[in-house]
Amino acid sequence: MIFFDTEQKKPTESLETEELKGRLSKGNQILNSLLEEKEDVITSARLIGSAQNQGISSFSANISEQLIKNFSIAKNIYGKTLIRELTGYTIPDIEKNIKIPEFQKLLSSNIKNKIDELKEQSVISNEGDINETGKLLSAILLFKEELDKLIPQGLLGENINKEVFFYGDKDEIKDYKKGERYRNIAIKSSAKTAIRRGHKNFLVEDLKVFQRKSKGSIYIIYALDASASMRGDKIGLCKKAGIALAYKAITSNDKVGLIVFSSDIKNTVEPTNNFQRLLLGISSIKASKETNLPLTINKAVELFPGQNVTNHLILLTDAMPTVGIMPEKETLSAVSNARSKGITISVIGILLNEKAKRLGEEIVKIGEGRFYIVKELENLDLVVLEDYYSLL
Repeated sequence: MIFFDTEQKKPTESLETEELKGRLSKGNQILNSLLEEKEDVITSARLIGSAQNQGISSFSANISEQLIKNFSIAKNIYGKTLIRELTGYTIPDIEKNIKIPEFQKLLSSNIKNKIDELKEQSVISNEGDINETGKLLSAILLFKEELDKLIPQGLLGENINKEVFFYGDKDEIKDYKKGERYRNIAIKSSAKTAIRRGHKNFLVEDLKVFQRKSKGSIYIIYALDASASMRGDKIGLCKKAGIALAYKAITSNDKVGLIVFSSDIKNTVEPTNNFQRLLLGISSIKASKETNLPLTINKAVELFPGQNVTNHLILLTDAMPTVGIMPEKETLSAVSNARSKGITISVIGILLNEKAKRLGEEIVKIGEGRFYIVKELENLDLVVLEDYYSLL
């Protein structure tokens, strides 16, 4: 199955819905249905995404048994979003009626019907496990929702805070050659040439173009804390922020990598322009266990190419490091080592306490990056993009 053309040397400047449709396998009706905005398929995609955000990889009949047996525990396991998508009821509605036998039967029936629907759509296996189609379905929905949010605001176009041209800054003017981008045409210079030659209209030989300076390549790694405290909507918004970063950076001819960490490294993608690989890697993130920042920073050092390019690491976390004998000291030592190898480090902290803030400040002081405290999670993607723009 082909989602994006991974053989292309340069990503397209725009990946709109129609282009996505053309790149999907024609035989995969469920994925096309998502792009056609069919409500039942959107609901399934959102359900799968909610499950992954809670660290759940399969759906089984005993979900209803767990909800009925001990709802206070079950709601912490499954989360309010997944429960609502799976049952059709909110947490308060269930808490109010869970002891009523008729409601229990209705709840079980709704869950069974929803799981059967997922199986019919072939997004989970007969055993209830989320399959590759289901993961891709969830990934496309995340991507679509993020673009729908940011594109109308112009936040995935040119940097609105700095005058940065997509292909570099204007420099010297040269003659137009076949294959030059029309957006680089120097109108005034071309007009002067045409007038000087006595031409009433522009001829190809009259055209002049700006030769642009390259801003230099940027390699950026998005390191996402997937510890238990990040479960649910929090990690879902972190995924969307990562997708926004990957989309913007890759369409700007930069490369993005991924590290998913908790007590150990869960997943890595070296800096790449393969958007499909990043999208699937980000969307499939599941939360678990503790936070290991030193291991993550050291892994980033391995993944960066070590070339004469900008190497930048974004650490996104909601907690202090909790793994190791002296986790804070080990973290700062890892930061110092990374900086000695030309890597800058920014920290995006989600609702950090005072002790964690102090450590974050120390990390960016040594790593020569930026420190952000995010209180409104809905703006997380804007913060991640701001950090990327600071590198341009």
